[in-house]
Amino acid sequence: MGLFKNKKPPKDTNSVKFKRYMAKKLDGKHLTCVLEREENDERVIGREGFICLKGDELLVVAFGKEDTLFRAKIDTLNAWEFMSLNGVVLTAFDLEQGRERTVLAYYSYHVNIK
Repeated sequence: MGLFKNKKPPKDTNSVKFKRYMAKKLDGKHLTCVLEREENDERVIGREGFICLKGDELLVVAFGKEDTLFRAKIDTLNAWEFMSLNGVVLTAFDLEQGRERTVLAYYSYHVNIK
């Protein structure tokens, strides 16, 4: 009977439950472009990639790159989708670079990796 079950996000956007909900929602999203936001600037750090969950971490990976672009613990991740729903802003302590980062990832509409 769960065919039409409405899965609503938790109301408290700072809760661990909401962060896990967003991570699960983002898992498998195919990306066209990934940007990093720094103070007054945004720069492209990758193209054609995907978002995936691995254990208790969320990873942003680009094809053709050896390294993961962004890797963060899910329970410390802040994630907000764009109003247009064509991408997401991810802010967290990046385990790859050892510092707090903000990354913008734009979805591809046609492909979801699962």
